[in-house]
Amino acid sequence: MYNIEYLKEFFKDDLFAMKRLGAEIVEAHNDYAKCRVEITKEHFNAKGIIMGGAVFSLADFTFAVATNQNEDYNTVSTTASISYVRPATGKYLYAEAIKLRDGKTVCFYDIFIYNDSDTVVAKASISGTHVYK
Repeated sequence: MYNIEYLKEFFKDDLFAMKRLGAEIVEAHNDYAKCRVEITKEHFNAKGIIMGGAVFSLADFTFAVATNQNEDYNTVSTTASISYVRPATGKYLYAEAIKLRDGKTVCFYDIFIYNDSDTVVAKASISGTHVYK
């Protein structure tokens, strides 16, 4: 298992998530991750609502952090779905990736996205495939 400092260093090269989206890793251990994004004007759509793509990107990045903690393989997303529960609001959005099952070649996670008032704004389900090095 990689430690959080290694993961932060490794994912700094994920330029879309780290630079464009502004994602940061808050916590990561044992196939679990918590990440956040500080909301800026770049995250809003034309209607003045936080873009669904920003919410999904945070979920996908958090999945990547949770599932790429093993030194023997890399994990890539294979399927993903997201349900938007309510409009995202607040200064920060957080995402937590919770492992449902992890097998030899596939894994399944639920990712909960919530605001700084702990209100759930979306839930994603993502499965991944382990690619052995």
